[in-house]
Amino acid sequence: MLADVPACTDLTTKPWVQEAGVDVLDAPFFARGNIATAGGCMASPYLAAWIIARTEGVEAARAALHYVAPVSEKEPYVENAFKHLLRYLPR
Repeated sequence: MLADVPACTDLTTKPWVQEAGVDVLDAPFFARGNIATAGGCMASPYLAAWIIARTEGVEAARAALHYVAPVSEKEPYVENAFKHLLRYLPR
């Protein structure tokens, strides 16, 4: 499914993904074209924010992440996520 697209995954799953012939990155998020991968406990929020940013805009994605972020960590949580996501979003 990934063809030549590398993937991100958690440390437990990494050996199985590599066994399947996928190049695993040491990164929390990666996207190429319409394919995105993420690994670890932040995988779902990163993937969701990436999709929201691509379809509804960056501000909508920031608002969604802000909503789910832990209390008293909202701004750092959102900024950290976008530190990884922005390079994969259209300019």
